[in-house]
Amino acid sequence: MEEKEVFINGIKTSYKIAGLGPAVLILHGWGASSDSWLQIQKILVAQGYKVICPDFPGFGKSQTPPRPWNLTDYGNWLNDFLSFLNFKKISIIAHSFGGRVAIKFVVNYPKKTEKLILYASAGLKIEPDIETKIILFLAKIGNIIFAFKPLRILKNSIRKLFYILIGHRDYLKADNIMRGTMKKVLGEDLLPELSKIKVKTLIVWGKKDKIVPVKYAYIFKENIKNSQLEILPKVAHSPHLENPEKLLEIITRFLR
Repeated sequence: MEEKEVFINGIKTSYKIAGLGPAVLILHGWGASSDSWLQIQKILVAQGYKVICPDFPGFGKSQTPPRPWNLTDYGNWLNDFLSFLNFKKISIIAHSFGGRVAIKFVVNYPKKTEKLILYASAGLKIEPDIETKIILFLAKIGNIIFAFKPLRILKNSIRKLFYILIGHRDYLKADNIMRGTMKKVLGEDLLPELSKIKVKTLIVWGKKDKIVPVKYAYIFKENIKNSQLEILPKVAHSPHLENPEKLLEIITRFLR
């Protein structure tokens, strides 16, 4: 894979590209980068595809946006990136957060996508489980308690522990701009957008996914008309790392 850099609207964007044949774009998840997809990229190239895998702005080796971005910002960036590379139409494989961006892109630029593969896609408002609800309730009480001056010195440490408990380590690691980006991204429910997707779509999900539970796969399937669903029984949130052979089998069958 050849690694390159390009400036898209002033933002340095790092991406990997290789191969000849039908074009396939891979969009990684939150906190990841194009590096996590290297194995999949190499095999797809060997199978006769031209593969492009960028680092989203704010991730990997790409620059952080100048301000907190929403999904429309990421969708527009992706359109400009593909236009710069002169891709008029492309198939998209999108994981988790990448699925959010892909949905926004496909809806706003419907003629630019050949086929869409969403796997373990984020984008729907997820109802918190009982444990998370309890932690959130305790957090409200904590804000009241730590408002007292003698206890303020402990507030930051307790806040860090709270984010770890509710599974938001990514929020802790992010700088201020990316924290603002995360808030904007998580605040947008893409359920109303799903019915606007007209391209042929494959939905792939791990049955053991605890980050985005498999029940949401069926909501995607129900709302995207021209779609099919594949459930991987022994896989969690990252099939490209847990069972890349099976994922590739499903992907290449759909692309062909």
